[in-house]
Amino acid sequence: MMVIENAIITIDPAMADTFEKAVAQGAPIFRAATGCHGMALQRIVDDPARYRLIVTWETIAHHVPMFWETPGFKEWQGLVAKYFADVPSLEYNEVVQTYF
Repeated sequence: MMVIENAIITIDPAMADTFEKAVAQGAPIFRAATGCHGMALQRIVDDPARYRLIVTWETIAHHVPMFWETPGFKEWQGLVAKYFADVPSLEYNEVVQTYF
């Protein structure tokens, strides 16, 4: 069963375009990461300063510690961390049932 990483990221909304470009630039890092099966960025509609980064991993261990210990993670941090207004909150979930 896959796990889904949900990172809530808060930025200065005036930096949205450059933040989104930085995330897109970092997508190949995730694509190459062992155990990573997908990545999406969603903007929270009623709060344009907040985003949800959704990453699907084989297991939590593929994210932490495996991905966090790679040079790719450091590269990812270099691309996006400067936009963070606060430390992103992070949680994991798994699909229990899909109804339609």
